[in-house]
Amino acid sequence: MKAYLYAVSYDLGFAPNPFGGLCSLACCKPKIREHAQPGDWIVGFTGSKLPPALRCIFAMVVTHEMTFDQYWADPTFLSRRPKRNGSYKKLVGDNIYHRDGPRAHWKQEDSVHSLVSGKQCPDNTTHDTRINRVLLSDRFIYFGTRAPAMPQSVRKAMGYDKNARDYRVFIDEETKPLLTWLEPQLAAHPNELIADPIDFASGGKRFSAALKRLV
Repeated sequence: MKAYLYAVSYDLGFAPNPFGGLCSLACCKPKIREHAQPGDWIVGFTGSKLPPALRCIFAMVVTHEMTFDQYWADPTFLSRRPKRNGSYKKLVGDNIYHRDGPRAHWKQEDSVHSLVSGKQCPDNTTHDTRINRVLLSDRFIYFGTRAPAMPQSVRKAMGYDKNARDYRVFIDEETKPLLTWLEPQLAAHPNELIADPIDFASGGKRFSAALKRLV
C-alpha cells in the first residue's frame, strides 16, 4: 500500500471533486492517476498558493478506476458534468473529456480547464488525457476550509517538512504515522464534505495552462 502526498494549488472542488458522496480525481496530477492503485491513499495539502502550508485538504483511498470515456458514458456520473451557468458544484464538474471513438480526438466540455472563451484548451487537454484514467473513492474525507494542520509529530516521523515539487510517495510502514492520524477522522466522517473547498468562490474562473494560474 502506498500513500501519495502532494500540494493542492487551487482547491476549487474540481481536482479532486468531492461532491455527492464520491471523491474523483479526473484532471491534473497525471502521474498520480497513472500509478495509484486501489487501496492506495491520495492526500492533498495546502502549499505556497494556499498558505499556511501543510494543512490537510482531503484524503481519499482509491476504491475504483475507469477511463474518461467510461466516466462520461456512465449515467451515474451525469451530475459531475460541468454546467458553467449552474451552481458552484456544477461550475467545477470534472467529467469533461470524451471521444466519438477510441481513435478520435478528445473533446473537452466547457469547464475549469477550458479557455476563457469556453472553447477547448489544447494544452490542458493534452496534460489531462496523457493518462486515460479516472480515480474514484467512496472512502474519503474532505476538510476544505477547515483543513487541519499536519501534526508536527507526524511530519517529523515521516520526514515531511515541506511539500515536494510534484508529489511524494510513502510505502507500507512509512505511511503509519499519517494514517494513524487520518483514519479515525475518516471513520468519524466517512465520505463527508466537512467544509466547502477553500477556493470554491473562484469556480467560475479557468486555469490557464500558459500562465499557470486561474484567470
